[in-house]
Amino acid sequence: MGRAFEFRKARKMKRWSAMAKTFTRIGKDIVMAVKEGGPDPSANSRLRAVIQNAKAANMPKDNIERAIKRASEKGQGDYKEVLFEGYAPHGIAILVETATDNNTRTVANVRSYFNKCNGSLGTSGSVVFMFDHTCNFRINPEGLDAEEIELEFIDFGVEEVFADEDGILLYAPFESFGAIQKELESREIEILSSGFDRIPQVTKKLDAEAMADVEKLLEKIEEDDDVQNVYHTMEEQA
Repeated sequence: MGRAFEFRKARKMKRWSAMAKTFTRIGKDIVMAVKEGGPDPSANSRLRAVIQNAKAANMPKDNIERAIKRASEKGQGDYKEVLFEGYAPHGIAILVETATDNNTRTVANVRSYFNKCNGSLGTSGSVVFMFDHTCNFRINPEGLDAEEIELEFIDFGVEEVFADEDGILLYAPFESFGAIQKELESREIEILSSGFDRIPQVTKKLDAEAMADVEKLLEKIEEDDDVQNVYHTMEEQA
């Protein structure tokens, strides 16, 4: 198995934010998708993907429909995607993906988390090169073979395929997302969820005390309402 498999396995072992935070994150994704391509899922591939993710997270249908309706209203503000880069204690690189309607607030908050936990917020480009930006799709495994899917989708950019109890996962470079989504849909293969990850090229192992220092910072960042995802180069404990 490759790095995507190990990354996914480690992430599954980690605690995720409460369901309410998951719904908030998806709600912002819906707003950004509607603002970009309109409220009709059939004509908006990004919105289709977000709706699939909402269903996978057990977000009620009424909540999804209300979020799409609100996003279409003139008074609804837009969210800007902003990436923050920095270092936690012990030389651990951190990437923070945010979706914000007030960048000044978000910058101040993220900077304060790093400062309070003996980290440092870096400049654009300071750590992003340490991560591979990837896309992923989870598909319904019924009637499919993971090895055959891997062979058939190599030409569309897929680099790694593996199966787990929740389906078959496909990993590819970030820029391959559109081509893979289009091919899966054209074959009428059910997409259960999809998304993007930033997989560290190299991870660093820390002792328990040092890990606790890094975890303190990660927890503060993850609790912020503007934060969508957090990635780091610390080796996860299985």
